[in-house]
Amino acid sequence: MARLKGAAPAIRLIPGAPAARRRLLGAAFTAHPAPSSRPPNRSCPHHPKENTLSTHHSPYGWGAQDLNADRLSRKAPPARKVPLQRGLLIESVDGWVGEVVRAERIGGAIFFGLEDAKGRVKNYPLGTGYLIEGEPVEIVAPAPAKAPKRTISRSGSIAVKNAPARVARASRIWVEGLHDAELVEKVWGHDLRVEGIVVEPLHGVDDLAGAVREFAPGPGRRLGILVDHLIEGTKEQRIVAEALAVPGAAGHVKIVGHPFIDIWQAVKPSVLGLKAWPQVPRGEDFKKGTLRRLGQPHETQADVAQAWKHILSRVDSYADLDPTLLGPVESLIDFLTEPGA
Repeated sequence: MARLKGAAPAIRLIPGAPAARRRLLGAAFTAHPAPSSRPPNRSCPHHPKENTLSTHHSPYGWGAQDLNADRLSRKAPPARKVPLQRGLLIESVDGWVGEVVRAERIGGAIFFGLEDAKGRVKNYPLGTGYLIEGEPVEIVAPAPAKAPKRTISRSGSIAVKNAPARVARASRIWVEGLHDAELVEKVWGHDLRVEGIVVEPLHGVDDLAGAVREFAPGPGRRLGILVDHLIEGTKEQRIVAEALAVPGAAGHVKIVGHPFIDIWQAVKPSVLGLKAWPQVPRGEDFKKGTLRRLGQPHETQADVAQAWKHILSRVDSYADLDPTLLGPVESLIDFLTEPGA
């Protein structure tokens, strides 16, 4: 074909040549212009997509991830801990399947025996490497059995729970006064109910011998008596001697005492916030005299009763009592409950 004179030769673009690639790229940039280097106006209402932060989480895990997560760290989840117990069906990683039939300590470590269907037993140690119904587990030592909690009574003895009511014995404990009886009942009441012992108040001991004679002590019918202010050289000592001389009293009557003028003093003063009990002269009513010196109402018997109610409420156990009272009361309980009493 003849070329026109003076015309430039036609240039054909070969696919893949640099000029062709440049032309294609130019077309691409025209169709998809590059983003502006100027930051977008985030407050512009015409750019809603730019005003909204995306909260979309890719199902493929794009974006920031916790590299410690089990699904990324490739760590196997920890095996479930299963306490060892008889009858558990366990499969070992070596293929042995059996039922737990025993456990023993060998060289300081615990091993358990798995008995298979043929009656063969193989020992295994505690730990991992076992399956239960296809689930990887770790066999651990069973939790030690908890010893039943022992409840301590107010007297310091071990309380007997749900003990059946016992028929009261014919034997009795006598104490000098209503307040004495209430204090003994509060601290030793549990022990006394378990043993079937009744506490009765005496309204004075001036005729103690007559009361003992009327009671008629003997085999299976003992008396334990607690007397206030039983010290050497007092009238109480003479009264006790006369009571012990009553026929039938020998071996069946025991009389003990404490050194206090009144049972109030057997309560530790610190329990009531006192350094010491007030000193009341002999011959003056101890209870009213004590309340008067403490600045408390003391004129009537109702005042005394209210004060004793407060004192008794502060006594929680034998620890709140003077030790010189504890021994005598315990000895009376032992005397009435000893074999053959």
